[in-house]
Amino acid sequence: MLERSDIAENALQALHDEAYDRPFNLQNLNADTMIFTGGRQSRSLDGDWLFCVDLLDTGLRQKWYAMTPSRPEDRIEPWDYDPHEGETVPVPSCWQMLKEKWYFFEGSAWYSRPVTVDPLDKGRRRFLRIGAAQYDCKVFVNGAFLGNHYGGSTPFCVEVTDALAEGENWIMLCVNNTRTLDRVPMRNTDWFNYGGVYREVELFETPETVIRDLFVRLDGGKIRVSMTADGPAEAARIEIPELGIDASIALSGGQGEAAFDAAPDLWSPETPRLYDVTCTVGEDIVRDRVGFRTVERRGTDIVLNGKPLFLRGISVHEDDAETGKLTSEADIRRRFEHALELGCNFVRLAHYPHHERAPQIADEMGLLLWEEIPVYWAIDFANPDTRADATNQLRELIRRDRNRASVAIWSIGNENPDTDARLSFMRHLADTCRAEDPTRLIGAACLVNHRKLKIEDRLAAHIDVIGINEYYGWYDENFDELAVIGENSAPDRPVVISETGADGDHEAGPETGLFSVAYQAEVYEKQIATLRTLDYVKGMSPWILYDFRVERRQNVFQRGWNRKGLIAADKRTKKPAFHVLAAHYAERRATEETGQ
Repeated sequence: MLERSDIAENALQALHDEAYDRPFNLQNLNADTMIFTGGRQSRSLDGDWLFCVDLLDTGLRQKWYAMTPSRPEDRIEPWDYDPHEGETVPVPSCWQMLKEKWYFFEGSAWYSRPVTVDPLDKGRRRFLRIGAAQYDCKVFVNGAFLGNHYGGSTPFCVEVTDALAEGENWIMLCVNNTRTLDRVPMRNTDWFNYGGVYREVELFETPETVIRDLFVRLDGGKIRVSMTADGPAEAARIEIPELGIDASIALSGGQGEAAFDAAPDLWSPETPRLYDVTCTVGEDIVRDRVGFRTVERRGTDIVLNGKPLFLRGISVHEDDAETGKLTSEADIRRRFEHALELGCNFVRLAHYPHHERAPQIADEMGLLLWEEIPVYWAIDFANPDTRADATNQLRELIRRDRNRASVAIWSIGNENPDTDARLSFMRHLADTCRAEDPTRLIGAACLVNHRKLKIEDRLAAHIDVIGINEYYGWYDENFDELAVIGENSAPDRPVVISETGADGDHEAGPETGLFSVAYQAEVYEKQIATLRTLDYVKGMSPWILYDFRVERRQNVFQRGWNRKGLIAADKRTKKPAFHVLAAHYAERRATEETGQ
């Protein structure tokens, strides 16, 4: 294909060029190129896109993105792929869920679609925003490469002001979900490696000066507002009508900050109060709904609005039996309604950033959240490229969600080996959290030395909340070790049981013993009885709300699924352990309310 074409230049040489990806791996679409989208009108580019899998990356090697529409009868060479005609897939979606032959596909796939636009008025700008694409997404418009983004779960923006011309344009995305040694996560994970453009794609039009970032929070007893604008501007206007705030913020170099005296009703799970916020810079206007509250660590306590809090939680994955990683408003609300039915005030969103509607809905419904990035298991901690990738994913998550009152904990990792390289890597992420947002707690799922029965993870000294993933009754036997760990460790900060549980196969599991729902319930009963006696534990988020898909679980009971869900993969069938945990949370909540 294209051996005689001016597009590919020397196409045969390109087939042997293993550095073909280098010009397209700038990672220039990142936290600094995001724009604040709250309250903006957008044009949806969701719907059918042309699609082709490309296992060998022929498209990058032979420059498919530069091909222009032509009729087959007019071509002087055969095309192996036509970016302007052919098979279509819906966007957003995960390609694994569309055809069986794509179920385990890992590699590149091409998405193409025409976009017709009107002339752009002078002084106006356009931005393309992709809610998430797994994992490396390269963006081309009318044959020109505009940049790429790393990270499978955070949004990114690319300015297309000059790239889009009046009339018909072609947007092409090359999305690659291959697990590599330098990515975050790396190769070995315990959830399914979906691929595709699986969150919304939108086109925004803005004035010349655009608000890139807006951070509104309660800090030091005042409402503090920080913002960044891109373009000529001397001041911003901030309005929070219900608090009597209508003020100007001076901008220097596009940045401004101000603090205001106010007495907002505090957001909490019991009273999830939100306020309308408007920010204006020149002709640009953005809006948000923000709750105000404080969350801090005092010794071994987690303190919300000045009062110690026990986190009654559950962990959740973003996974669906029919749609994969694609979610919806209805799915998110069902998830949180089940959490509330359990008696939760807290949800751990594992192990990557979930859809941005999740924290917005949690704000409304009154659920605290633990949000994390996938620094999971083995990571190339000594590699500066890996550190840059993780840092950017963390910054994108924080900038996306730091106006959400529901988000209480930023988690920077899960079950990593304690090495010098890892400690440096994770301390850098903790410092990044504090620089981006000093108003929330920092957590991680740390490792326990099971030989000494002691928390010896050096990272624990650099975070606020120590997460422990323990599976007594499943991978370990002796529940009494939990008490010994507390005695030997004497932690000086709160510990949360970030994972615990057991598999229960409600369809084909045995009546009793491992993989039975009866045994799963028994594990929960023993776990709860043990935790009642442990003062050092300040919360728990058992593993997990729903069964979820994963390649590594292939025995006769799991069949490609982790069956530790309290609810089956149909998101309807509750296992007996669901009711065991719900009863415990109801008892604990009643005790907290009566003070007995």
